[in-house]
Amino acid sequence: MKELVRSNDPTIIAFAKALLRGEGIDCFEMDVHMSVLEGSIGILPRRLMVIDGDLFRARSVLGDNGIELPGV
Repeated sequence: MKELVRSNDPTIIAFAKALLRGEGIDCFEMDVHMSVLEGSIGILPRRLMVIDGDLFRARSVLGDNGIELPGV
């Protein structure tokens, strides 16, 4: 799996997940429980992961919708 998005903003993660699912791209949100443990004050970012084969298409979908991606 490859990291697609890393953000402290839960709305960006939710929007990205909705876009990916709409395109039939499976994704997995990591670090959800860690952000809850720190009191939901937004210190620890959540990561959205996709399988290697979907990375290029997922980056295109998110980029076309204005979501900034790391390393792109």
